[in-house]
Amino acid sequence: MHTFAIDGLGLQATYTKTLIEDACKIPSEFLENFDGANVTVPHKESAYAMCDEVRGVAKDVKAVNTLINENGNIIGYNTDAAGFLKSMESFGEIKKVLILGAGGTAKALGVIFKQHNAQVTVLNRSKNRLAFFEDIGIEAYSWDDFELSTYDLVVNTTSAGLQEETLPIEENILRDIFSKTKFATDVIYNKETPFLKLANEMDVPNKDGADMLLYQGVLAFNLFYNHAFKLDEITKYMKKTF
Repeated sequence: MHTFAIDGLGLQATYTKTLIEDACKIPSEFLENFDGANVTVPHKESAYAMCDEVRGVAKDVKAVNTLINENGNIIGYNTDAAGFLKSMESFGEIKKVLILGAGGTAKALGVIFKQHNAQVTVLNRSKNRLAFFEDIGIEAYSWDDFELSTYDLVVNTTSAGLQEETLPIEENILRDIFSKTKFATDVIYNKETPFLKLANEMDVPNKDGADMLLYQGVLAFNLFYNHAFKLDEITKYMKKTF
């Protein structure tokens, strides 16, 4: 996506993967060699701790997916949250959300939905990662004490289905959830995960994470270039990869 945008906008830049085996060297390697970078799971929370400054919703999420080298300082942002909201516009107004998982992406979505006055519930396999959500006033449950309600949207933020054909939660619980929701989405993209297969089986309108990937990338690219371009310009070129 970024390469298509770079080429389309006529820029002199390279966007590529870089392996840094020693995590302690990431800050120095980044500042010496890069103007910006993206961070993916499961490193978003660790990247947050490396930043000299964190801006925007990332301050509340405590996880970053975008790093900017600003005059020798590492500045962290989170474009996942805003990118996800943009990707959900086709579903209409979302007032009540159930989020499966409790990692960095779940935190980003929980914070942004709460800021937009939606009622948010988080469901995770165990209780040991739920304190973040409880501390900011979000209902959070483990599988053992989950109380089913009705939802406008259920979101899978776990990695279940990414490599193995597994559901993010026990099938009987997920079937109950799907029977009580209007829409479903999985942050995994370009694949019909078992989560989405079950949603299709139960006739729940759904989508994968491709649009979220697109829009978080558009916003990150705009940060790389200090808001020099219109978002529609970036989107036009990035969409060519889909």
